[in-house]
Amino acid sequence: MTSPARLRVAPSPTGDPHVGTAYMSLFNLAFARKTGGQFVLRIEDTDRARYVADSEQQIFDTLRWLELPWDEGPDVGGPYAPYRQSERLDTYRPYVEQLLESGQAYYCWCSSDRLKELREQQQKDKVSQTGYDRLCLGKTREERAAMPGFTENPVVRMLIPDDAPLDFADIIRGKVSAPRPDDQVILKADGFPTYHLAVVVDDHLMGITHVVRGEEWISSTPKHVLLYRMLGLPTPAFAHMPLLRNTDKSKISKRKNPAARLTWFREQGYLPEALRNFLQLLAYPPVEGETEVATFDEFVAGFDWTKVNTVGPIFDLKKLDWLNGHYIRSLSDAELADRIVEHYAYTGEWTPTTDEVELLRRATPLISERLVLLSEALDKLQFLFTPDAGIEIAEDAGKALNDDSPRVLDAAIDALAELADWSTATIETALRAAVVDGLGIKPKFAFGPLRVGITGSRVSPPLFESMELLGRESSLRRLRNFRDTL
Repeated sequence: MTSPARLRVAPSPTGDPHVGTAYMSLFNLAFARKTGGQFVLRIEDTDRARYVADSEQQIFDTLRWLELPWDEGPDVGGPYAPYRQSERLDTYRPYVEQLLESGQAYYCWCSSDRLKELREQQQKDKVSQTGYDRLCLGKTREERAAMPGFTENPVVRMLIPDDAPLDFADIIRGKVSAPRPDDQVILKADGFPTYHLAVVVDDHLMGITHVVRGEEWISSTPKHVLLYRMLGLPTPAFAHMPLLRNTDKSKISKRKNPAARLTWFREQGYLPEALRNFLQLLAYPPVEGETEVATFDEFVAGFDWTKVNTVGPIFDLKKLDWLNGHYIRSLSDAELADRIVEHYAYTGEWTPTTDEVELLRRATPLISERLVLLSEALDKLQFLFTPDAGIEIAEDAGKALNDDSPRVLDAAIDALAELADWSTATIETALRAAVVDGLGIKPKFAFGPLRVGITGSRVSPPLFESMELLGRESSLRRLRNFRDTL
């Protein structure tokens, strides 16, 4: 039996959360639940130049929306608080001092201009080992100040030894080799630690047993393993998940693909359970056979790191659309109506009255089989919430009408005006008798003009049910208004 594991996800609040944050959270949470352990959310906000004030709340909101809860974090607390790196600055300094005192780190006073020139010269000379040239190593401040390219505010660099370990064990990939790092900055001039030092210290102090992150961090892992060794700390297990890819195999990024933004999925009207199921299928086989639909609990029950495919998974939105449609159709009509209302409340696109919400609830069964996204609901039902005089005839709908349209409308209006019972069944019976039988027009052509008059569109929810929802007066008024335009 695997002992309880402690895992974490540690996003940076630098803008709209990346979908990779949810992807990593899902796999970290799954293993924590599988082992009866804990899942920690830590905010890594030491990059103050890229910090975005409301990004942290977006991280909380989107992960909660996806139902990926954390056991410890900035907003829920825990035994290892604080969980924001910016609130832990005093924590890191003793570790920096330990490395300086042991000779495993040193101050560097090189200016940014000098470092830029060094990089450019190394590129020009095509040297095999690029990186910092250790100009400051072993020098006092006074000695370095006498040389060009000096700045008053130094950074601290770790001293990479000749025997630095470049191989490490990965629980997904086996033995992994990474390039030799140069002397990394571990404390910036502003007193904030870099990611490399902070992540090692925090993971140690928070008891993290498994560090699960994207494969882009493979090249940094030797630095982290070395820091654990230098500081005399036990090393956690590492697992590097494959990067999410666009359909052209390129890395998915917020700059080029809107679907890289985690909030985009909520804005578009995806259900959280559909997106969570979709993320489960990235780099991982279906839970059972070929069945791709599975709950998170089912995913956890059979979770095993050996099942992870290291080939970068393709972010196929067609698959997600299919899953979303499936989950929409698994909801009851009442549940779906609630989700639709919640979606528009979130986007702010529509603020319905109490009567409009009730009408939506009655209309939801008409569109449930055709919805792929919650955001499509209003387009399909807009005619119900539009004043009769405000119905506009779509261009393609107008062009689809034929010479029979005036006759069809006249016969329909006469038949409907006589109805005492305004229900779907009696509406359909009366119209079939008047138009199909009475005018001898085939059913597939008979009701097109009526659909256009009622909804303004060539394609709409079922006609007779729509007319029942609209009511007698509104339906007749629309048909008469439309007839007057022909």
